[in-house]
Order: sequence, then C-alpha cells, then structure tokens
Amino acid sequence: MKNYIKYNEWQIIEEGFDPHLNKISESIFSLGNGRMGQRANFEEQYTGETLQGNYVAGVYYPDKTRVGWWKNGYPEYFAKVLNATNWIGINIVVNDEVLDLNTCKVLDFSRVLDMQLGTLTRRFSVELKNGNVLDVETIRFCSLVDDEAGAIKYTITPHNFDGKISIESSLDGDVKNQDSNYDEKFWTEISAKQQDDFALLTMETKKTAFWVSSGIYTAIHQDGIALNVKPKFSTKEKYVAQQFTVDVKKDQATTIYKYAVNLSSENHDKTELENAAVEVLKTVVAKGFDQMLKEQAAAWTTKWQNGDVIIEGDVAAQQAIRFNIFQLHQTYTGEDARLNIGPKGFTGEKYGGSTYWDTEAYCLPFYLATAPQQVSENLLIYRYNHLEKAIENAEKLGFKDGAALYPMVTINGEECHNEWEITFEEIHRNGAIAFAIFNYIRYTGEQKYLAEYGLEVLIGIARFWAQRINWSIEKEKYVMLGITGPNEYENNVNNNWYTSTIATWCLKYTIEAIDLVKADNPQELNQILAKTKFDTVKEITHWQDIITKMFYPEDEKLGIFLQQDGYLDKEQVLVKDLPAVDRPLNQKWSWDRILRSCFIKQADVLQGIYFFEEDYDIETIRRNYDFYEPRTVHESSLSPCVHAIIAAKLGDLDRAYEFYLRTSRLDLDDYNNDTEDGLHITSMAGTWLSVVEGFGGMRIKNNQLHLHPVLPKKWKSYAFKIGFRQAIITVKVDEQKVSLKNESEKALTLNIFGEDHTLQANGVLELNSQIIAH
Repeated sequence: MKNYIKYNEWQIIEEGFDPHLNKISESIFSLGNGRMGQRANFEEQYTGETLQGNYVAGVYYPDKTRVGWWKNGYPEYFAKVLNATNWIGINIVVNDEVLDLNTCKVLDFSRVLDMQLGTLTRRFSVELKNGNVLDVETIRFCSLVDDEAGAIKYTITPHNFDGKISIESSLDGDVKNQDSNYDEKFWTEISAKQQDDFALLTMETKKTAFWVSSGIYTAIHQDGIALNVKPKFSTKEKYVAQQFTVDVKKDQATTIYKYAVNLSSENHDKTELENAAVEVLKTVVAKGFDQMLKEQAAAWTTKWQNGDVIIEGDVAAQQAIRFNIFQLHQTYTGEDARLNIGPKGFTGEKYGGSTYWDTEAYCLPFYLATAPQQVSENLLIYRYNHLEKAIENAEKLGFKDGAALYPMVTINGEECHNEWEITFEEIHRNGAIAFAIFNYIRYTGEQKYLAEYGLEVLIGIARFWAQRINWSIEKEKYVMLGITGPNEYENNVNNNWYTSTIATWCLKYTIEAIDLVKADNPQELNQILAKTKFDTVKEITHWQDIITKMFYPEDEKLGIFLQQDGYLDKEQVLVKDLPAVDRPLNQKWSWDRILRSCFIKQADVLQGIYFFEEDYDIETIRRNYDFYEPRTVHESSLSPCVHAIIAAKLGDLDRAYEFYLRTSRLDLDDYNNDTEDGLHITSMAGTWLSVVEGFGGMRIKNNQLHLHPVLPKKWKSYAFKIGFRQAIITVKVDEQKVSLKNESEKALTLNIFGEDHTLQANGVLELNSQIIAH
C-alpha cells in the first residue's frame, strides 16, 4: 500500500518526484473523454521507467493467443485495447542539452489532477548538466466538448541563463503494446505529411484495418504574444514532427500551445478521414486554449451536478469517491452503443478487451441513477447487438438451439479470453447480463424494453443454463459441474452456490418476462417466439422442473450456503492468521497452493446475497457474511464494495467504512500493488454503490425507491443525488436529520426506514435522525 497522494477534496496531488512511483502516477493522473484517453506520460522525453499509453475508443487488435497447448473451444486471439499514436510529445533541448527528468537534477516537482476542470497540471524545476536552471508548467486535457481533440499548454521559464531552446512537437505512431503476446507492433503507416501549418499521421491496424488519423498544430508565444515562427517539418517511419528554435532570456516565459485530434474510421469514412481530422483541428485551433478550457470546465460542472457525492468531515473519503466518479465519466459517456466500459478504461492495457461482467454487475446501477436513461439503455443494447455472437460462442462449446453464452472478455461480442478455467467455466457472467435487464426495468419502469430487446437475450441465456445443468441420479437433483465461480481462486468445482442460484433465477425471470410481454403486447411476443423458435410448453416445463429440483450446497450445522461442494474439506484458516509476507497471495503463492486453500479472492456466496438479499432474512445474511468475509483476501477490485454494502445493512459500520475506504482508495493508495498497470475502472462504480446502497441503504422494491441511511462515525454528513423515474432527488444525511429535496416537477412516494412518505414536486422532506444508527 502506497500513501503518497495528498488529501484534497477536488484534486489529486503528487508532490516530489520519485521515479519508482512514476508508472503508478501515470495511471492515477490519466485523462479521457469517452472517445480517447491517455496515461499521464510526460510531454518531454523521459528515459526512465514508463508505460506510454494513448488509446482511441473502439479500436482493437486480435493478438494471437499464446498458450502452450490448444483445446477445442479456445479463442484464437486475445483482443487488445491498442496503444495508439502518441500525440503529446514535446521534446525540449536547452542550449544543446535534452530536457529529461531521468538525467537532470529535479529541484521541485508536482502533479495535480483537477477533477472540477478535467485537467492535468505538472510543475517542475530542474537543473541540467550544463548548469541551466528552468521552470516548466504544463496543463493538458482531453476535451469533453470536442471529444476527438486534446490540448496542451507548455510553459518554459529560464532561471539563470539566456540561450536557445529547440522544440519538437510530434506525432509518434511507432508504438507497441506492453502486453503484445509476440512483441509485435500492431500498426502500419498509411501517410505522414504536412498540410498548411498542420502535421498529419494516419495509421492502420493490422488484421482489423482500423484507421486512425491524428493531427497537430503547434504555436509558440513569448510574454503572451504569438511568435511569427514557422515550423520546420520532419518525418520518419510512423512519425511526423513540427520543429522550432527560439531565443530565450532569463525569467522570460516561452509558451507552447499544442492542439491535437484523433479520429478513427469507426466514426468517419476512410476516404474522408484526413480531411475530417483537419476540419476538427481547425475548429479547436480557432477556439484557442483558453476557450477550450472554459468549455471543458462548463462540461465538467454539468457532469458533477447530478453525479457528485459530498462527504463532510473526511477528506480522504471525499477525495476518493470523486476520483472514482471522475474516472468513470472520463471512460464512458454513454453516447455510443458500440462502446462499453473497459476494466482499465484509457489508463492501461492489462486484461485486454473492453467488456466484462463488471459493467452489468457494478457499473449499470451508477449510470441508472446519475445519467440520462439512454446511457444505461445503451449498455444493454450493446449486449443485445452481440446476441448472435453469444449464440456462436455457445455453439463452439457444444451448446445448441439458440443457447447463448456471453463472453468473459470481448470487444466485438466474440469470446477472446484464453484461460480454460475462465473461458469454459466462469459462466456466471451470463447471469449478470440477465440481472442487468431486470435491474434496468425495475429502476426505470420501462417494461417495453423486454419486447424491444431484453426478452431475446433472456431466452438465449435461459437456454444455455437449461443445457449446462444436468440431472444427478445419486442426488435426485439437478446439478452444475465444472464451474469457476466469482472466487477465481477455485477452479473446476461442482455446484458453486452462486452460479446455481443465478442460473435458476434467470430461468424464473425469463418465464416472468414472457408473461409480461404477453400481457403488454401478445403480438410482439408471438414474433419473438417465432424468431427464436421457442417451444413454449416444452422449454418452460423443463425450466420449471429445474427450478423446483435444483441442488444448492448448504451446511445446516453452520447455517450457511456452501460456496461449492467440498468447501469445508479445505483447511479452514482465517485471513487474519496469514503472515503479511504472504500477501497478496496471487503474487506470493503458487497457483496449486491457492487452489487448495480456503481463501476467497472476492465475494462469491456474498455476491448472490447482494443481488438477491430480499430472499434472505437478516440472520441468514449475517451468518454467511460472518463466515465468508474472514476468509476473503479481497485481491479483486470488485470485492470490497459488496462487503461494504452488506456490512452496512448488518449495522457493522466500522467494517463497512473500512471496506469503503479500500474500494475507493484502491488505486490512489495502490492497495494490491498493481495500479501501475492501469486503474480499476469498472470497480470504481462500486465506490458509489458503497455510499448510496451501503450507507444510504438505497434499494428499488416493488417499483418504489427505498432508503435506510446510516452515518459512519468519521463523517459529519454525506449527500448524493438519485435520478429515479423522471425525478431527481438530493439525499443528505447528518447527525440530526435525513433531508430529501425533490428537484423536479414530479411528486414521488418513497419508503424511508420502512415507512412510506410523499415527496412533493420541488418539495423538501426532513426526518429526525433518532433512527440513524452509528
């Protein structure tokens, strides 16, 4: 665990330069706008340890699978989020010496990520080997308004010398992915050229043939006045640059303005791609840096109006949740149903793909409550558009008749994860997609979604479960064999409780969905049944039989659901008894040792209890929580938030707060020693869930919003907004009262602490805090 980020409510601040922390900071200070993004690499040359990364949404490469053996059903490739053209490069030579923080003496250094403005500012003072001392300040951002563009303001001020500074503003397409399986570079050059005062570089991905056209314009100012200097253009393979040489004087500021665009063939015709890049570049250059920055600030103000969570009395907690929300908004805007939320977003390459079950299980609730309805609907439509691929994925594994298995990892709907215990066995991901449809409908009340998109997906998923389950003669029950549950520290187990539970829930919900569509629009139902060749009597009869006769492992003596068959045969050791030197297990133990242990990577049984808590009484929840949490090492980013929510429900606010801090500061404090690979974007939604569903007790039951707030000891108050069925509600909780403010023209009946209340249009409702437990 690192602890070098300074606490601040609206900023992420690093003071002092430690090269050993640089890759971690490159992740933490990343920027994005939903269409493009970048790690916090330095603009100037840096020969120290770094992971250079610029990314363009929707562009990928099918890197050939690297395994020592092959099995039927393995994906042939692992889709990689591509490191794309580096557009930020501004190499500086001062009196013939290269500015490089790895080789010069760093006198002062700070980095600031401003979450209100969406900007990254870096300030440093250095002494070069020739004795020259200079100050540098850089400000850059990826524009939310012009989402194919970014801008940089780079200011150099000499301290003790006059002389010359050479500036090379570049586009570098000669990049490669750190995670390339065969050290292959994935890009080829289409063109590199000068057009007027612009430099353009167009690159093409191998195999997938995506084109990305990047363009830059660079201007030099001194003392606030533009210099009349024309750039000298230079090119080499996959590289184009604009070069300037300027005279500088002691204490005189020289400012470099760099405007850049990245346009892809996903959004533009290839024949017009370069022209389109030039037009976007002209637009942002005409605006200028200050106007772009003003628009950026206004766009972020709008984002924060409905998405902010305000915590009083705990700066570490406040900073952390805003950081998580900020990164979610930088990654996904919901404007394009072809895009999804990658586990690393625009901050790194690890894991590959752009879509995991994390989106449905963790991210969807955040967008349901904080963004226009179309945003969350687009996340579901993304899966609907991949239904045929999901059916193909199932067919590759031997399933038939329209059974659909959604991939564990994908970009285009095709499974591209190549570890057998994940590809073949971690099939609970199917259930998360069905649950997301249910979650969307109960939150929005939009049952028409079932007929338009949802029911086809549910039928495909239900068919998969019906074929994946088999009858056990010995048990005289249906069983599910050869599973990897959410706890990935268990592979190839039988009767994983969570997977079996969500499988039968899917069957039940699909039957219910058929009845709902039949009641609303029987003609549309008939069309869906015909399209899917659904045998109503035969299939539903079989599903009902499975629902009635499914086997779920339990231990009656302990009163718990067993994670899987034989779990109690393992040596039962608690995490508190593990030596610190053994943590994290996935970096210290052999895989064999992990698989034989009782230790749990992330919520497994508790994931099911979180989803379906209404099915269990409070003591059942408590027994399972008290048994499984002490055995959980939380070495998945998805784990702490589920435990925080359940702990808050159980009234254990100390543990809930501990898990909240862990999930919210996971990357800021590098809890799991892996932040340098990129941030854990999808689990960041779990931070929001920890506050709103955990401490706020927010649930949707019977088409009604329910709240049961509690207040952590360290907080004076907290507040959040919920958009629910055309109403926007601000909830504030402090030691004296719970206040609700309706910021809409629609009255709302909601349940607080188990009692119904009416919140009038534009009205305020306050309740005494006597029932708020600490």
